Amino acid sequence: MKNLNKILCLMLTLVLMTALFAGCKSNKKKDVEDDVYTQEQENNKEADEDNESVDNKENTDKDAEDETNKEEDKDEANKEENKDESSDETILKDTTIRVATLKGPTGMGMAKLMEDVTTGESEVNCDFTLTGAPDDLVGKIVNKEVDFACLPTNLASVLYNKTEGGIKLAAVNTLGVLYIMEVGNEINDINDLKGKEIYASGKGSVPDYILQYILKENSIDPEKDVDINFSMQHAEVATTVISGDNKIALLPQPFVTTVSMKNKDARIALDITKEWEKIQGEDSPLAMGCIVVDAEFAANNKELVDKFLQEYKESVDFVNANHEEAGKLIEKHEILPSAAIAQKAIPNCNIVYMSATDAKDTLQNLYEILFDFNPKSLGGKLPDGDFYYQK
Repeated sequence: MKNLNKILCLMLTLVLMTALFAGCKSNKKKDVEDDVYTQEQENNKEADEDNESVDNKENTDKDAEDETNKEEDKDEANKEENKDESSDETILKDTTIRVATLKGPTGMGMAKLMEDVTTGESEVNCDFTLTGAPDDLVGKIVNKEVDFACLPTNLASVLYNKTEGGIKLAAVNTLGVLYIMEVGNEINDINDLKGKEIYASGKGSVPDYILQYILKENSIDPEKDVDINFSMQHAEVATTVISGDNKIALLPQPFVTTVSMKNKDARIALDITKEWEKIQGEDSPLAMGCIVVDAEFAANNKELVDKFLQEYKESVDFVNANHEEAGKLIEKHEILPSAAIAQKAIPNCNIVYMSATDAKDTLQNLYEILFDFNPKSLGGKLPDGDFYYQK
């Protein structure tokens, strides 16, 4: 019996050990399986990361390629645009614009454009002619020797009628430039002119009619209440005021500036432009100078004409904003003989750029006043609507 118990105990021990061994084996197998699974997971993760990296790289390469293509397209477009602009400039410069202007205020606004054409900075090509008197321009315009001309506004009307619409007014370039100069201090109001002798030039010209109009509107009879002496030209009148031989004179710029610089006792007694505006109002300025264009030339070269007028306007703006530099250019291009006089005269020359459309009402008002004085001052009749150039 004692042996039987030992045998049973031994068998029980073997069973327990077998079970324990089997359990350990099972756990070990599971651990191995877990390790295999984890490794697979890691491998899959690395593979995913590799695939994502490849995809990102491909996308980055594609983006870079797209950007490069865009830049190439942009460069090509710019080249085409620059080519077109260069071609346009070449076409504009193929035609030489013949421009005539007067020495004095009507030509001063042209100074910067003249310089730009000389240095090649302008997109137009011009051949400039300067003259000393409006009459010198008449033959050139009638005979189509010039395409543009700067001249008095009444002469523009005369030539429009004379050529039967052969020219058009492109813009007003100068407002009032007339002043009453006095050596002394007696004239401080328009009524102070009563009983005085006034030296002037150009009887039957615009300055004559403007002075008569202002006197009449102030109840001063030009024939009885004042003595207007028209025996001299502007330069001679200025010389006598500088010497003090004549005390009162009607003078335009830049003679006014010249007299003021050479005779310290001479002064501006009355600004005729302001006297005009007291009567007409500031909305109707005194338009004395303009630029006209040959009608046939304008019809055949509209783009070129508009480009020229744009650069002319920019030139006027430059002159009004840069007196010192503009004065030097005005002397350089022989519009006035002295940069110092030009620089000092610019603020009083009322240089402007008013398109024909903007200036139409102002000019019509002036023309009607001149027509009442003398129809011949406008060529016998008022200009019609075709006179004004349309951009």
